[in-house]
Amino acid sequence: MTWGFGGPGEILFGEGAVRELGKRAAALGTRAFVVTGRDPGRAAAALDSLQAAGLEVAVFPAPGEPTFTVLRSALAEARKYAGPPAEGAHDASDPAAPPPGLVVVGFGGGSALDLAKGLGILLSNPGDPLDYAEVIGAGRPFTAPSVPVIAVPTTAGTGSEATKNAVFAEPSRGVKVSLRSPHMYPRLALVDPGLCLGLPSEVTAFTGLDALTQVLEPFVCLKANPATDALCAAALAETAPALRRAFRDGGDLAARSILSRVSLFSGLALGNAGLGAMHGLAAPLGGRFPVPHGAACAALLAPAAAVNIRALRNRDSGGPALDRYARAARLVTGNAAAGPEDLPAALADLAADLGIPGLSVWGVREADLPGIAADAGTSSSMKANPVALSAPETEGILRAAL
Repeated sequence: MTWGFGGPGEILFGEGAVRELGKRAAALGTRAFVVTGRDPGRAAAALDSLQAAGLEVAVFPAPGEPTFTVLRSALAEARKYAGPPAEGAHDASDPAAPPPGLVVVGFGGGSALDLAKGLGILLSNPGDPLDYAEVIGAGRPFTAPSVPVIAVPTTAGTGSEATKNAVFAEPSRGVKVSLRSPHMYPRLALVDPGLCLGLPSEVTAFTGLDALTQVLEPFVCLKANPATDALCAAALAETAPALRRAFRDGGDLAARSILSRVSLFSGLALGNAGLGAMHGLAAPLGGRFPVPHGAACAALLAPAAAVNIRALRNRDSGGPALDRYARAARLVTGNAAAGPEDLPAALADLAADLGIPGLSVWGVREADLPGIAADAGTSSSMKANPVALSAPETEGILRAAL
């Protein structure tokens, strides 16, 4: 077996790590273009740190899960802020030449981080985002390194601080697709669990179950490797107890620290091993309906595990993958005698404890299932699923998640 492992240029993890932001950014540039969530006020300490370190600062609030239209708007503002290149810094006639001295900071949830990573790579590569987009775009490879990006997550779920892709919606097509390149890894992933203190319980639940999905799928998928196995096994054993604690008490720093670590590990794992049916279905769901990505993963988690296990039992080649599901069940439940079928039950119990709604809350109906399942079949995530699912099996996941 040949395998590799990639990730951010550097990871800085720990309570209070955000205080290092200004110093780290100043080592990379002189001007910061900061992408935040809807409320830039939450980033006040980060902005103060940047300004105290002597950087000029501009702020772009991400209005929600990013679309290609929002990406183009942010890119125009970032280019305007960067201004013309300094004489002799690089070829001023080259529109793809990276602005000198500019560092992009993503401060927020996965939406802000994805938008920051998309900006960073497009500031140094010419053309429209769709020139590089998967599925609906030309899928061209990025050839130039990104402008330096620092990713500072304020939720614990997407792991975007540690991945080489960014997800954008195209509402006119009813899809979400990725920009993807090894050049898109952040230069620094700065993870401060204290930034997650006080998150609303619903956000905690959705993002936490997204992270759990992202350590389960790489653990059982076809591209798992020893490094991702180690990350996923550690996270699978820790997530459920910490998530229940943080859901009940938003100020539980120890639980928040575990969840931030799980989210980081999930990004590293999915970027190096792949995902599966849950994320394959979450993408078209998010493209067609107003369901947040974490909410979609949360609703799909137990049903997808159940259908995959059942499909593996019906295939002659199910043995090794079933063994992985059995190990995952033992890690999640803490029961040394647990078998594969114990895993979906434990995941369903966790979702019930966290009040996860079914997909019907977001407007998904029985008549929508064939189309969603068909779109999921083209997703890159499906390629690593431990078993090839039929259309009825894929629709069965959705039906159980309604």
